[in-house]
Amino acid sequence: METIWGKRLIRFAAIFGLIGAFLGSHMAGAGSLAFRPVHAHILVVGWLSLFAWGVYYKAFRIQASSLVAAQALTGIIGAAGLSIGLWLQYLQPFGDSKAIILPIYIGGGTILLISFLLFVIVTFVSKEQKA
Repeated sequence: METIWGKRLIRFAAIFGLIGAFLGSHMAGAGSLAFRPVHAHILVVGWLSLFAWGVYYKAFRIQASSLVAAQALTGIIGAAGLSIGLWLQYLQPFGDSKAIILPIYIGGGTILLISFLLFVIVTFVSKEQKA
């Protein structure tokens, strides 16, 4: 089960990486740094964190596979929610509707924080795989 989630996390990381790189390219071409916070968070929590977790699940055997599923899902949902929330907050493409923006922004960040907490727990219940 861990290797399935490892592969899924790496695939989602690749998607986040592509979006983050595209935003960076867009900012360079447009000469505007408007997407800077979104670009940075997509690459750090979307690409880097999800990729690192995916590699970890490929390298280690985990005792509680349901914990791995919960951690991976909250990581994917949290990274997406935080990134979308940042986009809505900083660029306000649909206006300044705090009633919509803040729950997505804060909710995504909170879900991501839960994912990091679950990952800490996972690291204490993992064993090294034998080659």
